[in-house]
Formats: sequence, structure tokens, C-alpha cells
Amino acid sequence: MNIFFHILTNNITPIFFLILIGFVLNKIFNLDMFTLSKLNFYVFVPSFLLVNIYNADLDIKFLKVFVFGILLVAFNYILGILISLLLGYSNSLKNAFINSITFINAGNIGIPLITLIFINSPYVDMAIATHIIIYLTQNIFTNTIGFYNASRGNNDWRRSIIAVFKIPVIYIIPIAFSLKYIPYDFSENPLWTGIVYAKSGMISFALIVLGIQLSKTRISFKNYSVYLSNIIRLIGGPIIAFILIKFLNINNLMAQTLMVSSSLPTAINTALIAVEHNNEAEFASQAVMTSTILSGITLSIIVSISRMLFPI
Repeated sequence: MNIFFHILTNNITPIFFLILIGFVLNKIFNLDMFTLSKLNFYVFVPSFLLVNIYNADLDIKFLKVFVFGILLVAFNYILGILISLLLGYSNSLKNAFINSITFINAGNIGIPLITLIFINSPYVDMAIATHIIIYLTQNIFTNTIGFYNASRGNNDWRRSIIAVFKIPVIYIIPIAFSLKYIPYDFSENPLWTGIVYAKSGMISFALIVLGIQLSKTRISFKNYSVYLSNIIRLIGGPIIAFILIKFLNINNLMAQTLMVSSSLPTAINTALIAVEHNNEAEFASQAVMTSTILSGITLSIIVSISRMLFPI
């Protein structure tokens, strides 16, 4: 119990404090979400990825993490299809429901959470590198399969393909890996300092932006499909992760990180995509908001359990 309250106080509370700041600021000033999301998407996140990938000591052992990320998406996707068919959801709700349990908030909440959990640990770089791989796989699938799910029946599939090539991380990833193998220390370049400054601001900025988005979301307590989505995302996710971790024989540090990553709330991009394509936008927004609120408790529990199951 002491571990639970320690994690809740030191890891979860700071995250929700910054989310609350964004929530309140938007209520006062009605901030422009479009501009803020562009700054986050095109400046802070690419900078964070570039610096962390360049500094990370990645090797073949991370291949298991990449396989884990793919299988996690696949298992949740199949589970979403089966539940939707069992409950007789309409095609639009089925697609929105699948997105809500398959795609996690690996960026706005995941990166800050993993950073805070391991910030005083000698393993912080490896933990962040592990989560970044999950973040990358989630980004790729969210902006391909997720985009297609939301737009199916309303838009041409070509738009989904075009959207993929508008994602900054698609270009940042190969650039970062390429720089690692060039015989020059880019951290000595004057421009690198600016990139590091942007990288350092990513965590607080992303959480404040998330709070702003949540303040714009209308919540209803009568949509039971939202709560079903929350249960599967926040509780079913780590159960699936535990099975995959054992199946892939992943080590303790990576296992602990992946267990936490799998228990993150629904990705905010699922709501943004749903709004853009008018595909169950209210359900998608509510799933994001309620899963984010409930994750304040569930994440504390999962972090505690992951430390007991996979001690470092």
C-alpha cells in the first residue's frame, strides 16, 4: 500500500497537476487547440524523439520490444472486433470502439510517466528507449489503421496513405538512426542545444495541451460502451501485455516498462481523428476523457504490480 501511495504521489500527481493547469487555462482563455497541437506535433515531439533516439544505446534486444508493440496492437484490435460483433455495434461505433482500446496515449502521458518513474534510476535511458519504440509503433498504426477505421465509408483510402507521409516522426526516426552512425558528435553542434531545449519542454507542454483538449470534451455518464472501452483499455491492456511478456521472454526492466506502457489511457488522436471524419466523435472524446481520469488510479496500481512482478 505504501508503494501505491508513493507512486500516486510522486509519479501520477505531477502529471495530473499539469493536465489540470491546461484544463483551467482553457476554461479561462479558450485557447486554440489547433495551433497548440501543431507545436506539440511538429516541434516538441520530434525534438524529444531525435535527442532520445540519438542518445539511446539501441541494439538487437529491442527487436523483442518492437514485436511486442505489433502484437499488442493486433491482440487489442482483434478483441475490439470480437466484442463489437458480440454486442451488435454499428459499423461506425465498431471502428471507434476498436480505436479506443487499441491505441494508447503513449506520447502525452506515456513519455512523461515513464520518465518520472525511472528519473532517479540508472536505467532511465533504457526505459525511455523501450517506451519510445512502443510510442513509434503506436504512432504508425494510429495514423494508418486508426485513420482508416475512422474514415472508412466516408473518405477515399488514399487520404490515409497521404496522411502517413505528413507525420513528422516518419522522417525523424530514420534521421535519428542515421545520425548515430555518422562519425561526428552532433551533440557538440550549436544547433543541438536548441533541439535539447525543445526536447526538455516536451513533457510539460504535452500534458498541458492534453488538459486543454480534455476541457473541450463533453462527458456523459450514460454511454456504457465508453466504460466498457475503459475497462478493456486500462485493465485488459496490461493483462494482454503480461501474456506477451511471458511469451516473448522479455527481461525485467523492459517487462516493467512495457507493462506500464500497455496500461495507458486511450490515445487523444483517436478523438481528433473521429472528430475530423465525423465518426462517433462523442464516443471517442468521452473514451479519451474518462480513461484519462480513471488512469490516475489504475496506473498507480499497475506500476506497483509491475514492480512486484518484474523487480529490477
